[in-house]
Amino acid sequence: MLSQLIWWGSIGLEILLLVRAFGGRLATYYPIFYIYISFVLFQDILRFIAYRWEPRLYSPVYWSTEFLGVVAGCAVMFEICRVALAAYPGTARLARNLLAIGFVLACTNAAVAASNDAHRWITTCVNLERDVRIVQATTILALVALFLLYAIPFGRNLRGILIGYGLFIGLSVIQLAFVAVMGNMSSSFLAYLHPVSYALALTVWVGHLWSYRSDPEPERQFAFEQQYARVAAATRYRLREARGYLEKAVHP
Repeated sequence: MLSQLIWWGSIGLEILLLVRAFGGRLATYYPIFYIYISFVLFQDILRFIAYRWEPRLYSPVYWSTEFLGVVAGCAVMFEICRVALAAYPGTARLARNLLAIGFVLACTNAAVAASNDAHRWITTCVNLERDVRIVQATTILALVALFLLYAIPFGRNLRGILIGYGLFIGLSVIQLAFVAVMGNMSSSFLAYLHPVSYALALTVWVGHLWSYRSDPEPERQFAFEQQYARVAAATRYRLREARGYLEKAVHP
């Protein structure tokens, strides 16, 4: 009964979030985030249909949509970096590259595990989700540290996305860590942690994304961005020099 209440409550919050997105023009500023919410809403409805009318299909539907949800969550992390570091293009580019490397490594690790045992696809999905969630949690912690260290301003909307998603990711990592250690024993012990953490995230998002609030303009650039710009300029200069030497060698 409690799981059904959480399930339907989450669907109601998702619908409310999407209604406010179009009513307050928030979808224009955070398109990937709202595509993610739309996907999760579709995922919840599809899972409910399978659970209610085709219980045999529930497990494959759940794990297939869970895998796609992890991929969609990666896109949300890229949008957080894009919006939060819009005034710092060099740092934003570096953050996106590091994030992409982390996701590629996590997916590669899962693909290798799946190739070793193709019949354990559920275990592969769990391991992939755990690795990707760890990458996401590390990225969120790094962004928060960057904001605090350099006093980077960000508005109410972005703060809500970051807090809600950080809460969801943090509790998901805890749950998946228990699954890895305890196996099936943890499924009953932590059955409500995942849906409750997502419902809490939705509550935070509805509160912070009720209407659009622009992000404050940064008053200054921080030293890391300036250092990155100097290193990038020096690298481009070296590449042009190397290209010139190569052309001379090929066409003396």
